[in-house]
Amino acid sequence: MKDSRLFGKCMLLMMLLLTALLCGGCVKHATKSKSADGTTDISLSEEHYVLILPNESSTYDDLVAEGFSSIMEMGGKKYTICRPSGGTVLEQQKYVKSMMGEKVSCIAIAPNDAEALEEELTEVMENGIDVCSYERPAMPESRELMISPLGSEKVASTLMDAVLDLCGGMGQWVILSSSSVAVSQNAWIDRMKSVMKEEAYAKLELLEIAYGNDQFQTAYEQTRSLLQNYPDLEVICAPTTTGLAAAAAAVRDLGAQVKVTGFGLPSEMKEFVEKDGICPYFFLWNPTDLGSLTAYVSIALHGNLITGELGERFKAGELGDYEVTEADDGGTEAILSSPYRFDVNNINGWAKVF
Repeated sequence: MKDSRLFGKCMLLMMLLLTALLCGGCVKHATKSKSADGTTDISLSEEHYVLILPNESSTYDDLVAEGFSSIMEMGGKKYTICRPSGGTVLEQQKYVKSMMGEKVSCIAIAPNDAEALEEELTEVMENGIDVCSYERPAMPESRELMISPLGSEKVASTLMDAVLDLCGGMGQWVILSSSSVAVSQNAWIDRMKSVMKEEAYAKLELLEIAYGNDQFQTAYEQTRSLLQNYPDLEVICAPTTTGLAAAAAAVRDLGAQVKVTGFGLPSEMKEFVEKDGICPYFFLWNPTDLGSLTAYVSIALHGNLITGELGERFKAGELGDYEVTEADDGGTEAILSSPYRFDVNNINGWAKVF
C-alpha cells in the first residue's frame, strides 16, 4: 500500500515537472475520485481551486505544487496551477483577471508584488471569490488569510544566530535576498536588523543587501560581485532557496573562504554541506507541506469553515491543527512550522526527499 502511494506521488511530481519544463501559463486538472459503487469517475464538483506560483519552474515551486495537487486530487477537486513564464507580476495579474471570469472558488497566490496585485485581488474578493496568499503576503485588504512557512521573529533569531556562529562572533556579512519587493523576505530582514541591535551581535557588520530576483544566474552574478567588492567578507546569508544555491556555487567556483547559510533545499545543497563545507548548515520548512496547507486553507475558506478571522482554529488533515494569528502587516496568517536545520548529520537522508 505504501509502495503504491509512493509510486502515485512520484508520478504526480513527474507530471508537474514535465508541465513546468514544457510551458508556462495555466494548466487545468479534472481530478478523479471514487464513486459510491467503487468505480473511478471524473470529478463533477463545481468547486475549482487555483494556485498561482511566482515562477515558471524551480524545484521549490514544483514541490509546493505537488503538495497542493495531492490534496486536491485526494478530495476530487478541480484545480488549476499557473506558472508565470517570465516570473513577473504582470503575468500574475493576467492570471487573476482570467480566473475571475471563470468564477473559480478560491485563488491562492505567492505575489511577486503585493501592491501591484492589490487592485486585481480586491476585485476578485468583491466578486465572491476567496483569496489567500502563501509564503509571500498579499496586502491585508486583498486577502483573507496568509499561509506563512515560518514566523518572522523565529526566522530572524534563527538566521542571526547562524550568522553570528559562522562569523565566530564578529565579522562582515551580507544578505542575498530574492527581490526588493519580496514582502516576506523584507519583513524577515527588518526583524534581523532589529535583532542585530542586541549586544550579542554588536561586532557583526552588515555590508550590503543584494537581490538575485529569484533567478539562479542573477543571484550567482550578484554573489561574484559581493565577493569581489568585499575581500574580508565572512558570511553570506540568503533567505531564499534559489539565492542560497547560487551563492554556494559562486563561492565554490571562485574558491572564496566564505561561508553561506540561509534557506535552501537539501537536494540542491548536499554537495556544499558534505564535500566543500561551504555551507555548514542551513534551514527550511517542508515546501510540499506548504502546498498542502495552502490547499487545505483554500478549501476551508470556500466552505466557510474559516474566514481568516483572528483566533480561528482549523484542522489540516495529517498536518494537524492550526490557529489564525496576527501577521506583521496587520492582516492574519497561519504559520506552517518552525525552521528545520539541515547539516552533515542529516543532509543525505533529506536530500532524497526534496
